[in-house]
Amino acid sequence: CVPTDVQAACQNTSVTHELLQEGFHRDLLVKVELGAAGQDAGGCTVAARTHLPPGIYVDPYELASLQRHNVTKAVLIPDVIDVEAPEYLATDILVLLYMEPDPRCSRCFRAALPVHGRYHRPAEESEGASVVLKSPEVLVCCCDSRLPTECWKPAEVEAPCSGKNVGPCQWYSVTHKPTYKESILQVPVGLRQHSSLVCGLTLFATVLCSGLILAAVCKYGHFS
Repeated sequence: CVPTDVQAACQNTSVTHELLQEGFHRDLLVKVELGAAGQDAGGCTVAARTHLPPGIYVDPYELASLQRHNVTKAVLIPDVIDVEAPEYLATDILVLLYMEPDPRCSRCFRAALPVHGRYHRPAEESEGASVVLKSPEVLVCCCDSRLPTECWKPAEVEAPCSGKNVGPCQWYSVTHKPTYKESILQVPVGLRQHSSLVCGLTLFATVLCSGLILAAVCKYGHFS
């Protein structure tokens, strides 16, 4: 049985996450402030483990570019993601987002990750679909030190402590209370009653552009 005062110290760890910008292309901002137990986490790696539902994805090519420039460090599971798949054909993604220390606060960490909304099926009435993003889990990896067991529990994570380490490390999950349990991403969707209009305009634009290209080829092309 864990004493009440120890439980209170563990609960002092706070986690906030929010989606910045509007539309399909957003930034997921995660902030962590470790409680009293986090005073022993000096020199450790702090990460946020987030489950992205099928309506949200991370572009692995964009992430690779950011990691080459040391802007963001993260591990995607699975690492192969179909960025063209619609929401109803996609699967969940597990993201381990490595966090950077906040120079203004000794126990504070933060990280941002670009995320993108997927296309949804056309709706009957609503012009938007809601994608719920749960609060992330806080993980700490200390290869050369120990953490108090009252607040930290071993977690099964198949990822190195940092981008520099290639060997496995022991990750620990912190007991915490999120500032709010979920964020909601509103994704624009089309209406079913507009399908005939959209198909007609698409066909008209395709025929018109094809005709213009063919006319330009016939007028300016060189045929032997």
